[in-house]
Amino acid sequence: MEKSLGKADRNLIWQQHAELIAAILSGLFIAAGWAFQRSDELVSVPLFILAFLIGGFAKAKEGIEETLSERTLNVELLMIFAAIGSAIIGHWMEGAILIFIFSLSGALETYTMNKSQREISSLMEIQPEEAVKITGDGQQKVHVSELMKGDLILIKAGERVPADGILVSGSTTVDQSAITGESIPVEKKEKDEFYAGTVNLTGSVTLRVSRQSEDTLFSKIIQMVQSAQSEKSPSQLFIERFESTYVKAVLAAVTLMMIVPHFAFGWSLGESFYRAMVLMVVASPCALVASIMPASLSAISNGARNGLLFKGGVHLERLSRANVIAFDKTGTLTKGEPAVADVKLRDGLNAAELYSAVLSIENQSNHPLAKAIVKFARRMAGVQLKWTEVTEESGMGITAEWNGKKYFIGKEEFVGKKEAQIFADGAAKEFAETGKTVVFVKDEKGIAALFALKDTLRTETKKAIESFRGNGIRTVMLTGDSEQTAKSIAEEARLDSYRAQCMPEDKLNEIKQLKSNAGVTIMVGDGINDAPALALADIGVAMGEGSEAALETADIVLMKNDLQKLSDAIALSKKMNRIVKQNIIFSMAVIALLICSNFLQILSLPYGVIGHEGSTILVILNGLRLLKSE
Repeated sequence: MEKSLGKADRNLIWQQHAELIAAILSGLFIAAGWAFQRSDELVSVPLFILAFLIGGFAKAKEGIEETLSERTLNVELLMIFAAIGSAIIGHWMEGAILIFIFSLSGALETYTMNKSQREISSLMEIQPEEAVKITGDGQQKVHVSELMKGDLILIKAGERVPADGILVSGSTTVDQSAITGESIPVEKKEKDEFYAGTVNLTGSVTLRVSRQSEDTLFSKIIQMVQSAQSEKSPSQLFIERFESTYVKAVLAAVTLMMIVPHFAFGWSLGESFYRAMVLMVVASPCALVASIMPASLSAISNGARNGLLFKGGVHLERLSRANVIAFDKTGTLTKGEPAVADVKLRDGLNAAELYSAVLSIENQSNHPLAKAIVKFARRMAGVQLKWTEVTEESGMGITAEWNGKKYFIGKEEFVGKKEAQIFADGAAKEFAETGKTVVFVKDEKGIAALFALKDTLRTETKKAIESFRGNGIRTVMLTGDSEQTAKSIAEEARLDSYRAQCMPEDKLNEIKQLKSNAGVTIMVGDGINDAPALALADIGVAMGEGSEAALETADIVLMKNDLQKLSDAIALSKKMNRIVKQNIIFSMAVIALLICSNFLQILSLPYGVIGHEGSTILVILNGLRLLKSE
């Protein structure tokens, strides 16, 4: 992939330079021809012919090849016909100027493609080609393509990460901006994930490779951006289909213009032919054809640079028309990790001793709730762990002896249902009604404490929901959690509605209903169970750290796991569609004005050339504004 990308990139750069050089040489020959035009026409005409040949060769070749392969007429041929027609009626300089500006606008379009391609090239350049592999014999430098899943690699401070992996030893801070768009470095500890292309800032670490080079998140980013650049939006496809029909209509109108005005309005045959040639120039849809593609490519490049990966222009264009967004809960609206939200202790209890006991006991369990309690207890206890032997009953709780006391930690059925229900004036019931999961701690004297845990909202969730509401988009949560949990999260996030206890097929049915009743529907998720709904939605959006199935199925990927990025994507889509609309209206208005002026015999060929080609350059430059990050 790297070699093919580099070759394509070099070809595009060479094409841009060649087109620009041809346009400049064409302009120089026109200037020379103009200098000799009044004094020696025998010298000026050959100079104009050279300007024709040098400036028009590439576009003529492109137009002929496209016509032969696709059997359709195109704007390139129309412009060549117009230039030749200008020469036939003796307007050599005007025809040469037409070719010159047309080739210049072509070079500008190639620049847009090149700029978009360079976004991928700049990404490709940040991934190291070599890695330091740790073997039984020591360390060995190998190419990244030779790394296999499970290999150990060493990354020193200041080096880029060569492959996706899990931290085995050491701790460090990592700059992930190239992958996720995060500007602030992220601290990494054991079992945390590293992405290829990120920068290890502070300490040497050892990683266990989790994906081979072609399957890394970095590689997927490249593939997604390449796919997006090659896939055209509906508007672009319509313009391209419309182009051939329009060119035929222009040629028919030009033919009529040569004949009808002579008999209907008394124009001379020379004037009729001249006006027909002007019509061929000004009616050409160059600006209209260039209204969409530069803007679309610029927007896709902008997104890739800011952690937004669009898998095609169609998804970017459609995004601004969304009426409803459906969210998965866990890992999308929430962090996907339970955290202790409330604690109740028995009166007179030694809190420090309790937290130390809970920390030492729960640290022996791999249950997600136990990990959350350990994290909280470590912060509260402020002491070192003390190893203790435990007995775990799957799905119920854990038992252990610590400092001569026996402890039970788990569900109310495990510690005594009746006693648990009346502890702290029935606080457990109140917590459960708000969607929290309650874990009890029992010692030899009875219930000692309860921990109420919940999956907490992402910090940006509320702000993102507010921005969606501000755009007139309805928000819905689809979750497999209980009614109480779903209601609690929906109220906290201020969602418009929710559906609890959803199986994958239920989410699928909900998306069908939303599409039928509300219109364009976005589905945001991160899990394997979200993949069917992501595929069915008008636009599927996956969180960057989601499952492989979600990433493959989605149309858009939020690399930073930040819902606010989706709001940014909607804003980018609206801006792109606004610029495209501006370009189309402007280009059509210019064409209409020039055609009317020509019919009224007040437009000369030179001004027709300038008006037509100038409008083409302006719409391309307008589209390039989307490269700028706001």
